[in-house]
Amino acid sequence: MTTGTEIADLKTLNYFPYLDNGLISEDFQSKIGVYAIFNQEQELQFVGYSRDIYLSLKQHLVRQPDNCYWLKIQTITRPSRTQLEEIRLAWIKENGKTPLGNDSEQGKWTEPIDAKLAMTEAEKQEYQSTDDLGKIKLLKKVSRRVEEAIQEKLKTRGVQMDMRFNPKLKEQGLLDLK
Repeated sequence: MTTGTEIADLKTLNYFPYLDNGLISEDFQSKIGVYAIFNQEQELQFVGYSRDIYLSLKQHLVRQPDNCYWLKIQTITRPSRTQLEEIRLAWIKENGKTPLGNDSEQGKWTEPIDAKLAMTEAEKQEYQSTDDLGKIKLLKKVSRRVEEAIQEKLKTRGVQMDMRFNPKLKEQGLLDLK
């Protein structure tokens, strides 16, 4: 991790494990900067920036647990959106190709999880034939099932953090951390 306003070359930054004893490092809490996420083979998956790197890393872990194994981070003390975007673009260019997480799979990294995609055919039929209250109940049920699957996957990764999902979004069939 480097701190400053110069754009550090991605290749010169040290790798950090995404999880250390099941936790994301609290050193990243309330830190502003740019981060690169790598899979188990240290292949670049996503480059992002945030005003709280820790919270963003938690969201990415929930959304893409199989692709979050290594990190490279540059924090900035007095950032501007322009500066953060310049670093992000420089790292993507340095990589030689745009990672899928910044391209065709960007929504999987940056948008709430759409639990509706996990609906069975029977649930889809029930959804079509029920009133608004019935739809909300069904979406909450499907969301809880997807949440359980995510929590189980995180458990197998050894995650020790509490991952609480926004209950209001479940009514819409969406999952995002609170």
